Amino acid sequence: MKLPNHTSDIFEILSKGQFICSNSCKDSTRKLYNIIDEYREELTEYFEAINLKLVKEDEYYMFTRTENKTDLERKIEAAFKWIDILDFLKTYDHSFGSGYRFTPADILSKMAVDVDLKNKLEGLKKYAAGKEKHAEILDKILDQLRKDNFIDLENEITNSYKTLASFHYLEKLILTINIPESVQNEILK
Repeated sequence: MKLPNHTSDIFEILSKGQFICSNSCKDSTRKLYNIIDEYREELTEYFEAINLKLVKEDEYYMFTRTENKTDLERKIEAAFKWIDILDFLKTYDHSFGSGYRFTPADILSKMAVDVDLKNKLEGLKKYAAGKEKHAEILDKILDQLRKDNFIDLENEITNSYKTLASFHYLEKLILTINIPESVQNEILK
């Protein structure tokens, strides 16, 4: 089996639970995406040998694996966090998604006139460890999104970000949540 020279780079990124996106701002990440496309069969077989499943979604790659109960509980807690963050971003702009460009200043200026957006950012304090000011909370949330490869800093001078294809993962997460009608009635009471 012939593996690409960048197999360790691919493993390094994906094993951290991050994504390799086709629309990344980084040339190196786009190159890795193309390498995976080219060697997909070989890489899939190679990673399966170490109990990792290479999965291609909408213009991004990720690893999945069978989880034990404690890992599953951790993932559920992380899902709650991402649901809250996605709710905040979609409140900012319902078209927020892959390819969307924004600056923190854009979000903060809209918060000045949108009480709902402001309240949702207040709710994100629990994920921003000790941050109190809105700009600090937002920076912490954006840093988490960047570290997990959902957004890229596109321009350091203007502090503008680009939303990556992996953002579909968060959107799919929300869409897969199914609340039965009987439970919905209980929630609304």
